[in-house]
Amino acid sequence: MCPGRLVRGSQLSEESRGTIIITGASRGIGAATALMAAAAGYDVCVNYRRDRDAAAAIVRRILGYGHRAIAVAADVSIEDDVRMLFDMAENQLGSMTALVNNAAVLETRTDFSGIDVARLERILKVNVVGCFLCAQEAVKRMSLANCGSGGGIVNVSSVAARTGAPHEYIDYAMSKGALDSMTTGLAGEVAPLGIRVNTVRPGFIITDMHADGGEPGRVDRLSSSIPLKRGGEPEEVARAIMWLLSDAAAYAVGSVIDVTGGI
Repeated sequence: MCPGRLVRGSQLSEESRGTIIITGASRGIGAATALMAAAAGYDVCVNYRRDRDAAAAIVRRILGYGHRAIAVAADVSIEDDVRMLFDMAENQLGSMTALVNNAAVLETRTDFSGIDVARLERILKVNVVGCFLCAQEAVKRMSLANCGSGGGIVNVSSVAARTGAPHEYIDYAMSKGALDSMTTGLAGEVAPLGIRVNTVRPGFIITDMHADGGEPGRVDRLSSSIPLKRGGEPEEVARAIMWLLSDAAAYAVGSVIDVTGGI
């Protein structure tokens, strides 16, 4: 018999789809997903690392729509921060039923020879270890074997996992390839525990992340190489994420959806 965790709101109401944690949700794809998740009936935990004002603005928008949301600062590459993030989300919003592993970092574009070990470690610590820690914590809490109610995990990868991003971001591409492998293995392991794990692989999406790589106009530069001849919008990726979390995708396990405009 499952004793249940003593968390507020642990019994899901008919109106609520439970609590969703979205990492890196203060901007871009994460922010768009947070807004759509609230509209779909989730109580939303907006995770961020530095930009408190941006995260608070997303929360205000969700609250303005009459839904519940909180913002929690946490570095997903630090195990204690991840545990705190999940504890706060469940204590304030209720039992979790979904995780979107969206947080990632990107450094200045360079050839392979320009990537030093310190940079590689920074990339892998957030993009791989961070996603691993969050998925592990989510599985502990959502697993039917641990008295959870099941749920879904969507990992946000990148088309770079397929292309390798030569002369630009091979380290970032490596990290996303590792995330794709984790999706495949974890999906097969936890499906019997009531948890569906899938991946969305965005292409060239119009977000602030390109500025982190030193080229804010990167999407415009590359648009002509995209079959649709334009960059994608964060909302277009968020729709794919939300579909994978929906009942319409109940038989999707270990799937990868490319949202790339045809690349």
